[in-house]
Amino acid sequence: MSPAPSFVSGVTHRLPFVDSHSAGEPTRVVLGGFPELPGETLAQQRRALSRDFDRWRTLVNLEPRGNEVLVGALLLPPKAPDCVAGVIYFNNAGPLGMCGHGTMGLVSTLAYLGRIGPGEHRIDTPVGVVTATLHDDGRVSVANVPAYRHLQNVSVTVKGLGEVRGDVAWGGNWFFLVEVGDRRLGLDDIAQLSDETLRIRRALKAAGVTGAGGAEIDHIELSSTMQDKNGGGVHRNFVMCPGGAYDRSPCGTGTSAKLACLAADGKLQPGQVWRQESVIGSVFEGQYSWQGGQVHPVITGRAFITVQGELIVQPGDPFAWGIGVAAE
Repeated sequence: MSPAPSFVSGVTHRLPFVDSHSAGEPTRVVLGGFPELPGETLAQQRRALSRDFDRWRTLVNLEPRGNEVLVGALLLPPKAPDCVAGVIYFNNAGPLGMCGHGTMGLVSTLAYLGRIGPGEHRIDTPVGVVTATLHDDGRVSVANVPAYRHLQNVSVTVKGLGEVRGDVAWGGNWFFLVEVGDRRLGLDDIAQLSDETLRIRRALKAAGVTGAGGAEIDHIELSSTMQDKNGGGVHRNFVMCPGGAYDRSPCGTGTSAKLACLAADGKLQPGQVWRQESVIGSVFEGQYSWQGGQVHPVITGRAFITVQGELIVQPGDPFAWGIGVAAE
């Protein structure tokens, strides 16, 4: 058999990966192929990725290899002691601080690869070490970084919506949480919900409303309590992520921020389980404890492996680094 032509067989980069989804939200764990990132901490390496190596993020996340909802997770050696892995999360808009559903996907991927078994595992992230427990049934509980409410009952005028009030809270990312009563949050409402949350985000930026230290609030969360067929309350959310895609899962960092607000208002007691539904009906369970005056959330869900393979870059590919990114 004749060898394949060079334009077919030539490969400049190979990036092995494993895809999963956690409650419907996809995670792509990149196992290798990135250049070495300088830095003594994961936070420094995240800054280096954003500053000097962002094309590698876009290669993974943007079309034609990725999509707007995909969260990438670059697997790295941990910098903190006694950790099984280090990870930098990113999406189509840029690096993330922490990612709850992504940590579930990472832990499930490490288990799938035979690198860890059931039990408690420490994961090094740019915002600190998180502890994740892999249960015998495949569920993963993520002990997230401390969460807190930064601002309460903030008012902002939103074009087309009028006055909107919400809380600014940290759950590993910055959120603006808006209570919308018993409003229906369903798949049929995605277009309208997306438009509203993007308007809210723009209004926050225009009004100069930020997180601590002037940090941008890049996640918007609408929360409702709907009645189920038995007359009980169902807590559902719609979360708009930084890149303009909505979260298919209930959002691990968003649920953490929600727990911080509930704890601050005395509406949820330590150890009490909060069932958080997403806009597609998938569920995370959350609870918290007080430690040193801080809310420490634990979010539990399940991830499923969907794809294992390699991302391949061939010479001459005009979209090697993502649509809209200039070729080398």
